[in-house]
Amino acid sequence: LQQRRGIRLSAPAAIQVTVRDALNQALDEELERDERVFLLGEEVAQYDGAYKISRGLWKKYGDKRVIDTPISEMGFTGIAVGAAMAGLRPVCEFMTFNFSMQAIDQVINSAAKTCYMSAGAIAVPIVFRGPNGASAGVAAQHSQCFAAWYGHCPGLKVVSPWSSEDAKGLLKASIRDDNPVVMLENELLYGVPFEMSEQAQSKDFIVPIGKAKVEREGTHVTLVSHSRPVGHCLEAAAVLAKEGVECEVINLRTIRPMDIETVEASVVKTNHLVTVEGGWPQFGVGAEICARIMEGSAFNYLDAPAVRVTGADVPMPYAKILEDNCIPQVKDIIFAVKKTLNI
Repeated sequence: LQQRRGIRLSAPAAIQVTVRDALNQALDEELERDERVFLLGEEVAQYDGAYKISRGLWKKYGDKRVIDTPISEMGFTGIAVGAAMAGLRPVCEFMTFNFSMQAIDQVINSAAKTCYMSAGAIAVPIVFRGPNGASAGVAAQHSQCFAAWYGHCPGLKVVSPWSSEDAKGLLKASIRDDNPVVMLENELLYGVPFEMSEQAQSKDFIVPIGKAKVEREGTHVTLVSHSRPVGHCLEAAAVLAKEGVECEVINLRTIRPMDIETVEASVVKTNHLVTVEGGWPQFGVGAEICARIMEGSAFNYLDAPAVRVTGADVPMPYAKILEDNCIPQVKDIIFAVKKTLNI
């Protein structure tokens, strides 16, 4: 009525929400929405989660919906997969995805392959989630990026959020999906606040699995990344813009199925491609993107070879100065862009 009378109504302002709180909201909303959803993992209940992602959920939903498990990834992952086969919708938290190696038989052989091997008769609606990739000062056995590992396996969907909207929307979409989904979060992003739109604050908000997002429009070079390096790409793009180079930054959000169409459309526009990831170079996400571009029609639009910026091809060192040199930095992205553009 006020709008009819010509009175302008201001839209509710976007708010700042940390990735941690966005994930907590998503879990809370989905536990409330569907009684089949439950969370299990080490310290997720009484301790409120190792990273406080599940803060307050045990007190609200009780022992049957938020379950502390023994330190046995193979055991509690198997329980979760069985529960999913029986019709529940578990969210299985790994304290770090490095520990998922203890349960990879359950993730791949039990969860990923069952729908296919049962001719579609048995769905496995489960989410495997937790921090992925390098943190800070946690050395080689806690620093792998598993995007390429799990992205390699048919039967899984693999998502990798960057912002708070990514985290909330992708987790809600993953919980509602009837397939096993691996959600690769980043520990160093948990405390980072991002702007969350009014739309994203809704309980109905989801981010579609398999759809990338153009975070910044550009005309000279396409930067494709996922997880924390998306922020590095945006920083590099801001620096390069001062030198007259306009980068288009694509946030993949989903590793499998990969939205190669969005990447192709950008390459057709910019004629140059740089991929950025924290994982190792060999058989990595960037390698897959480069191969898909080479095999498709967008290859004809490239004016220079595609360039990959990746983590160093070594186990992660513990010393900080060595660790910094093993992880892609903003300066590495700028160097790669200038190399690609021959400037």
